[in-house]
Amino acid sequence: MKKFCPALLFLLCMLFFSACSTVPYTGRAQFLIISTAEENKMGDQAWQEIKKKERLSKKRKYTLAVNRVGRSISAVSDRPDFKWEFKTFESKTANAFCLPGGKVAIYTGIFEYISNDAELAAVMAHEVGHAIARHGGERVSQGMFQQGGATAVSMVAGAKYKEMALMAYGVGSNVAVMLPYSRTHEYEADHIGIMLMAKAGYDPRYAISFWKKFSKASTTNSLTEYFSTHPMGANRVTKLKELLPKAMQLYDKAKNKKGPGTKY
Repeated sequence: MKKFCPALLFLLCMLFFSACSTVPYTGRAQFLIISTAEENKMGDQAWQEIKKKERLSKKRKYTLAVNRVGRSISAVSDRPDFKWEFKTFESKTANAFCLPGGKVAIYTGIFEYISNDAELAAVMAHEVGHAIARHGGERVSQGMFQQGGATAVSMVAGAKYKEMALMAYGVGSNVAVMLPYSRTHEYEADHIGIMLMAKAGYDPRYAISFWKKFSKASTTNSLTEYFSTHPMGANRVTKLKELLPKAMQLYDKAKNKKGPGTKY
C-alpha cells in the first residue's frame, strides 16, 4: 500500500476551512469553492436551455399569480443583484425550482395543491430560499471536494485494492454526506421560505397547509427517507410548526399584510 501524502491532507484541510460561508437566516456554516458570479452564470446558462425546451403556460390566472407573488418574495430576499425572472411552464408535473441568480420556474401541475397566493408564496419562497442560501454552489463545491477525496483514496490504495476502495468511498460519501446535505438543504429552504413569505406579508400558516396537502402525494416513508434527497412530509411540517412563532413575528411587522391573498 502506498504511503499517504501529508501534503495532500494539508491542502485538502486548508481548502475546506478557507471555503466556509454562512447561510442567511439559519446561520449554518457551508462549504463553497465557486464564486457567486460563477454560480449565477451556470444558473443563467441552464435557464436559457430550459426556456427552449419547456412550454410557457397560457393560463393567465396562473401566470399573473406567479409574477405577482414572485415580485413580492424577491423584494424581501435582500438580493438586488439577482436578475429575477419568473416563468410558468405548462405541465402536469407538480414541480418548481429557482436557479442561481433568481430564475424561478413554476409548473402548472403544482396548482393542484395550491388554493391561494399564500400557498403559492410558500412554494416560491422555498425555491428562492435554495437560491439565496446558495445551495446550488454548495452542491457543486461538495462534488468537487468529493472528487478530490476520490483522488486521495486512489493515491493511498494500491492497484490491487484501488477499485474496491473507490467503490466504498463513493457509496460512503453519498449516503453519509451528499444525501443528508440534500435533506439539510430542503429543511433549510423551508426555514428561509417561511420567513420570506412572512416578510412579504403572506400568512405563514399557509406554508403548513400547502405542505400537508403536497406531502399526501409523496411516497417517501421513514425507510426510503434515508436514501432520498427530500425529507418526509410529516417531518417537514413538524419543523415548520416549530418555526411558525418566529415567522408570525415577521408577519406581524409586515407593512402590507396580504393574508391568504388572491384565492383560486
